[in-house]
Amino acid sequence: MKADKIWLDGKFVGWDEAMVHVCTHTIHYGWGVFEGIRCYKCHDGRSAILMLDAHIERLYDSAHIADLKIPFEKQELTQVCKEIVKVNGFEECYIRPVVFVGDDQLGLYVKDPKVRVSIIAWVWGAYLGDEGLQKGIRAKISSFTRHHVNAGMTKGKIVGNYVNSIMAKREVVALGFDEAIMLDTEGYVSEASGENIFIVKKGRIKTTPLTSILPGITRGAALSLARYMGFDVTEERFTRDELYLADECFFTGTAAEVTPVREVDGRMIGAGKPGPVTSQIQKKFFETARGMHPEYHKWLTYL
Repeated sequence: MKADKIWLDGKFVGWDEAMVHVCTHTIHYGWGVFEGIRCYKCHDGRSAILMLDAHIERLYDSAHIADLKIPFEKQELTQVCKEIVKVNGFEECYIRPVVFVGDDQLGLYVKDPKVRVSIIAWVWGAYLGDEGLQKGIRAKISSFTRHHVNAGMTKGKIVGNYVNSIMAKREVVALGFDEAIMLDTEGYVSEASGENIFIVKKGRIKTTPLTSILPGITRGAALSLARYMGFDVTEERFTRDELYLADECFFTGTAAEVTPVREVDGRMIGAGKPGPVTSQIQKKFFETARGMHPEYHKWLTYL
């Protein structure tokens, strides 16, 4: 995971020098926001960051929701995301901007928070494993419910919110599964611990609407690709048993990319392997991320 350089508060520093104090407010209370971004090596040998502008926009949206003012302009952080890939000599990598509150004050209320920003990059392969990408993963409905929309502020990628995801994932991994699926406070399928969820039934694609879920950028890309490919796509709620009866299921996320789900709660989904719709969307996604479709070059920031 270790890279040569990390960007911290306006300058590049060595990996081992990028430290924070134990009194850092975000460590204690989770008040901060972050993003996950991927850079791909394209088919022509160049590297490109996928959906960079959308990720930076969401970072600032999350900060606004969390009532944090980022002390850098969007254009500067956009440029740093490009530079950190070059500085570390990466062709492909994962990029993690983090906005956090410093160590000058503790206690829940901080009048004028000292907001700090770091951008990290490292080489990170398939989040749910190469085999998971190829054959599909085993998921389980967690006993932990997704945040209520007026409690966790679900449209923001807020640091502390992810304890909910951690608890859900630890629960299901301890039971032998790969990933957790979480229900919303009304019992409908919401999302996975770090991914959005899609199901396919008789060729029709359905994904959960933007109610209790994070508005995933890869989710949006998958929706756009699926519609461009001519699939019937809807955004509407669905239940746990509707998920069991799906012909196909897949997750989307910057880390997870497009990962098929072959089993949920011990029940085989469809044929128990990646289905044709999932496979087509997955193929199109990776081709697009690697610059093979000129109509989607607008999604790529070439380095």
